[in-house]
Amino acid sequence: MAKRDYYEILGIDKSATKVEIKKAYRKIAIKYHPDKNPDNQEAEEKFKEAAEAYEVLSNDDKRQRYDQFGHAGVGGAAGGGFGGMNMEDIFSQFGDIFGGGFGGFGGGFSGGGRSRQQRGSNLRVRVRLNLEEMMEGVTKKLKVTRMKLHPEATFKTCPTCHGSGQQVRVMNTPLGQMQTATTCGTCRGTGKIADHIPNGANNQGLIKEDDTVEVKIPAGARDGIQLQVRGKGNEAPFGGPAGDLLVVIEEEEHQDLKRDGNNLHYDLHVSLPDVVLGAEKEIPTATGKAKIKIEPGTQSGKILRLKSKGLPSLEGYGSGDLFVHVNAFIPHNLSSKQKAFFEEMREDDNFNPIHKKDNKSFFERVRDMFG
Repeated sequence: MAKRDYYEILGIDKSATKVEIKKAYRKIAIKYHPDKNPDNQEAEEKFKEAAEAYEVLSNDDKRQRYDQFGHAGVGGAAGGGFGGMNMEDIFSQFGDIFGGGFGGFGGGFSGGGRSRQQRGSNLRVRVRLNLEEMMEGVTKKLKVTRMKLHPEATFKTCPTCHGSGQQVRVMNTPLGQMQTATTCGTCRGTGKIADHIPNGANNQGLIKEDDTVEVKIPAGARDGIQLQVRGKGNEAPFGGPAGDLLVVIEEEEHQDLKRDGNNLHYDLHVSLPDVVLGAEKEIPTATGKAKIKIEPGTQSGKILRLKSKGLPSLEGYGSGDLFVHVNAFIPHNLSSKQKAFFEEMREDDNFNPIHKKDNKSFFERVRDMFG
């Protein structure tokens, strides 16, 4: 099933401000909040869907990539989304949206009195792709070093907050007693502390381990986009949700082809006899070779277009084109026989340049092609 548009999920326009985005998410989150919809799977999915949309659109960098590349630009093509996350993780990131006096909804279920799970940190890796891999898409197996919870590490309930993750203080004021709750300083809000730390693990029970992560990179990927693989970052202590693996794409420069968005450009250098008499030439493409016909009398600077021979759109809206720029090579050193021939042709009207009013200049042709 195709992922819904984030703007559609929150019911906002693409020009919406941060304040409008936050307000829209807040409204939907309250409507589908688990406390208001107990044991309602559909409401839970809508709650997670709204959280995913807000997580992207409230971040300037992610929003820009989403506007340009769609879901693929923010991890949608690599299995991203909040569907694999639990509710505590969402509350830990967006709990401030609900606030303290928000109809009783807090940072967790049933009033917010539960501990929040600590989330593992994200990992970032860079992957270099050649033009063919970007053209067709590719699955890469990446070796990453992750922090993982030692299987023998054990933890126990925090004795300070008794597992709630909060310390409650009561103060006497002229208006009566006031109760405030702050994050527990002993367990930092997780409700747990270390009980047994095995040799080789850090004080949170974590160890470094090499892991192989399979990442599916979509066709049409380009330099600089970032894919997000949920749950493949560092693991968290106390059994909290793992962070994400952020895969940044780097493009290897092709020997012959130059990329411009989804279009490709190739400089074809041909001899003077070829443009005068015509010829068939073989040119490189992103995935192999193609043959192109040079018509007799082709002018140097002419641009030939091979439709749909460029890269596909990330969003599946067709493909770019391959533009072949024809450049006639003029020899520098001529034999006496060659010089005599061109001297004779100097006065021949057939060799004189003819400019017709309906003939567009080079710059006009380029402007029309890319306009």
